[in-house]
Amino acid sequence: MLKRLGGLVLALTLLLSGCTRPPAEEDPQLHILATTYPVYLLTTALTEGVEGVEVSLLVNSQTSCLHDYTLTVKDMKVIERADVIVMNGAGLEDFMADALAASDAAVIDCSEGMDLLPTLEHAGHDGHHHEEEQDPHIWMDPHQAGQMLERIAAGLAALEEDKAQAYRDNASAALGKLSQVDPWYQDAIYPPFPLITFHDGFQYFASANGFRLLKAIEEEEGSTASAAEIKEIVALIEEYDVSAIFVEKNGSRATADVIAQETGCAVCELDMLMSGAGSGIQPYLDAMNANIKTILEALQ
Repeated sequence: MLKRLGGLVLALTLLLSGCTRPPAEEDPQLHILATTYPVYLLTTALTEGVEGVEVSLLVNSQTSCLHDYTLTVKDMKVIERADVIVMNGAGLEDFMADALAASDAAVIDCSEGMDLLPTLEHAGHDGHHHEEEQDPHIWMDPHQAGQMLERIAAGLAALEEDKAQAYRDNASAALGKLSQVDPWYQDAIYPPFPLITFHDGFQYFASANGFRLLKAIEEEEGSTASAAEIKEIVALIEEYDVSAIFVEKNGSRATADVIAQETGCAVCELDMLMSGAGSGIQPYLDAMNANIKTILEALQ
């Protein structure tokens, strides 16, 4: 009986010790939490080869926007564990305002100090117009992605002075690679190709790459644009002889399909990098160049 009781006590002791989290001061790693996949790619490019650093990703779901994102219990635990939170900024992460207020983590806002474009004029998810707000889709412009990279590098270097040079070296290497999203295609798009998109997140992308954004409509999954908007887009397709319209690959395409049936134009997908499995700068380069190739092949 005593032998059985002793075994039970030993088992409980091991179980409890396995569930006990070690004190924070015993964890030598710097836990960095990137809020979105583009921010994660830039942050992992900067931390590559740097010892004692762990980068996690908060939102990695196939969603075309984060307006209606709600933090889960798992998300809250990840935020609580973070030493540093790297965020896109410009209002993209409004869904985690309360969690940020309760967190002790240092925060790096990638949009700080940037020249931001106003949002495109469209009805928001609450039915009202929000043209006075700033467009947060800054990562879609490779030049501004470079500014985000520099902002993260400066923030991490300030937090870890002993690793500052490593962050700066990685930043230089990544900035050099960002130039690969570059003018190899510029001769092919003069005069600028007209774009009609069914997500409002391509304004920076169009501006950076020499495309003319005629119209952008953001619609919630399962809904369609109004009859007036459909009529306007059909008129634009006819006026500019547009052969293809573009949807975000994780977004709604209901209206685009209706318009395609009416006009005969193609519907093609563009990637906003809202989710993925890779890390570092290469997935970003691949996505941006793939978007450009898709547009050129569809509209030439």
